[in-house]
Amino acid sequence: MEISRQEVLWVLRAQCDDREALELWLRSVQPSLRRYLRRIVGPADADDVVQEVFLIAYRKLGWLETPSLFRPWIFRIASRCGFRHWKKEKRRPAFDDEATLEQVPAPEGRPEPRLLERMLSLDTLTPATRAVLILHFQEELSLQDVAAVLEIPLGTVKSRLSYGLTILRKQLGRKE
Repeated sequence: MEISRQEVLWVLRAQCDDREALELWLRSVQPSLRRYLRRIVGPADADDVVQEVFLIAYRKLGWLETPSLFRPWIFRIASRCGFRHWKKEKRRPAFDDEATLEQVPAPEGRPEPRLLERMLSLDTLTPATRAVLILHFQEELSLQDVAAVLEIPLGTVKSRLSYGLTILRKQLGRKE
């Protein structure tokens, strides 16, 4: 994911209490965050969680030492807020893919956008798996960056990616 020089300048200016730069910076990341969080917490709650992310980012902006890493930083905040919200709402399915899929290697290849949309709308995916898929395929983060954003091991990222693609293949097999 390429960070523009303008965005870095907005972050630096926002760290110096420039309100206009803060607003520009937040507007630049809002569509991506909303899209990401809609897939984690659902469309009804996404805007509320985005607001929470912005409040936390505003309060913690001074702690960001490397402005060029602001997108992974804000997606990490969004992931934490989204998962916390999801747990609070008790929408967790009974299946926990962590123990089962730890040893599965990451698949190669990228699904078509249409298939990815179908996959992300499936109720069978956990928010943790959905987060990996969105960050990797829609936000175009590398698997290492996804691991850093979500603060999980690279192997877990690979297993969640593989699990999500396996679910998609099964769903496509049933419908065709």
